[in-house]
Amino acid sequence: MSTSPSRWMTIGDFLLRRLGEAGVGHLFGVPGDFNLELLQQVQDTGTLQWIGNCSELNASYAADGYARLNGMGALLVTNAVGALSAINGVAGSYSEHVPVVCICGSIPLKSIDRGLGMHHTMADGTWDRFLGAYAQVTAAQARLTPHNAVTEIDRLILTAWREKLPVYVELPSDIAYLDIEVPEAPLVLAQPPSDPERLRSCVTAIAAHLSAAKSPAVLVDLDADRFGVAADLMGLAEKMQLPVAAISTAKAVIDETFPYYVGIYNGQASEPHVRAAIESSDCLLSIGYRPIEVTTGDFTASLPTDTIRARSHSVDIGDDNYQAVTLQEVIRGVLDTVPYGTSRAVPQRGATAAKTPAGGSTHLTQAAYWQAIQDYLRAGDVLLLDNGTSYALLGLQLPPDCTFVGSINWGSIGYSVAALLGTLTAAPDRRHLLFLGDGSFQLTAQELSTILRHDHKPVIFLINNGGYTIERGYLGKTEQYNDIATWAYADLPRVLRPDTTARSFVVKTTADLAEALSAPNDTLIFIEAVMDPYDAPAAVMTSSNTGADIDYGPRGPQHRDNAQLRPA
Repeated sequence: MSTSPSRWMTIGDFLLRRLGEAGVGHLFGVPGDFNLELLQQVQDTGTLQWIGNCSELNASYAADGYARLNGMGALLVTNAVGALSAINGVAGSYSEHVPVVCICGSIPLKSIDRGLGMHHTMADGTWDRFLGAYAQVTAAQARLTPHNAVTEIDRLILTAWREKLPVYVELPSDIAYLDIEVPEAPLVLAQPPSDPERLRSCVTAIAAHLSAAKSPAVLVDLDADRFGVAADLMGLAEKMQLPVAAISTAKAVIDETFPYYVGIYNGQASEPHVRAAIESSDCLLSIGYRPIEVTTGDFTASLPTDTIRARSHSVDIGDDNYQAVTLQEVIRGVLDTVPYGTSRAVPQRGATAAKTPAGGSTHLTQAAYWQAIQDYLRAGDVLLLDNGTSYALLGLQLPPDCTFVGSINWGSIGYSVAALLGTLTAAPDRRHLLFLGDGSFQLTAQELSTILRHDHKPVIFLINNGGYTIERGYLGKTEQYNDIATWAYADLPRVLRPDTTARSFVVKTTADLAEALSAPNDTLIFIEAVMDPYDAPAAVMTSSNTGADIDYGPRGPQHRDNAQLRPA
């Protein structure tokens, strides 16, 4: 029997306490009869602040956005209908390596013990279907009972934090108020220490390879951010004078004004100096690299065969595999071990494109729009983008201390509106800029009402071009299935909150845009930019055209005349 100090708490209060100890200060979600008892405990204890959402899907997106800035997020749903509504966003968190705790208020244990029929079930006496569904998209799952609650709550929260992946907790509605004996000590968030010998051997091998190389380089994916090694990687690059590139999922993880940062690596779509730095490296250190078509220039990436592949808890160096090592300890060890580099030429970024004049009555184009956005950015911004022509943001150079939030791997459109609520909640003192198109916005637009309700002050940039422009690049350039209903987008802040002080603009010219960008950001700003439905950044269209060939094959309908929107 344990002799550690303990005390008695209700199961619900203990769960909330542990979330608070993990750094979670807010709980997103939608109330339902199976979770109201925990919601009442939220109100009574004040441990977390409740942020009610318009749907469980939006709650999952918001918790994801919150976790990216806060370190961990949580949401609360109700059995089956709520859990399945949220599962898309939770799956996105898995794909994007974001630690989120999804709590599902579920049917009473009494009903399971006695086989009682309940609503929000299949009415067939089965109880584990949704645990099974979440097993596909989370790192750990459990149904709490009075006997396992202490062990399972700690296991799930620690798993989410250590693995940077979501977990799923079912809390039966009739046990949240039951008292259990719980540890007095707070939850300690720590990675398990590396095996000492494996760590020493791994660090020695990486340091030796980097030191012997004539053209070493580093390539980072999003795990450099999730596992907190970006600063050490920049220290390593500075110490050894070696180039660092990122794939698009890791936009802004490396300070883009850092002298050794060379840009985004995206296979053949990369700038030539970036390709040279990565593909010609005789010792490439990759961090968490997970290639898919949208991050590899449609499978044109060509990493050296002897690339060192460092992951969260293991490293591959040639034929050798190192287990039981943590990424943070490995990178810190390498930084401390390698010698200072001799003067080494680092590939330089190309010259900045000529600026488009901000004034005048010129009809607004994508090119002029994104140049104006480049000039609008400032240090410390939180930048969110959704799928579509807003991918042009990936080509801009971000000022220092910016945070980039997007669903690049998962690619769920509409993610960014609700994720914006999450990032605003996690970091209310920073400036938040949302970039998306009309198609993406229509999926989750109702969450704008929650943003307004909490008096947040983001700047929302919406491109109104009459539908799914990025899809027109794949197929259906003029087809009605890529069209959407026309909304008065800039009117929505006042519709959703009649007493709002938000400033709305409809911009159609470069002069209109310049005026909107000069507005003070002391309240929410909503900028609806009206553009030609066939105007899109060339890089986005080229990627869509190539994507169609990958998706549909040589006999696909994309080969018909005028079937695709193509670069001019």
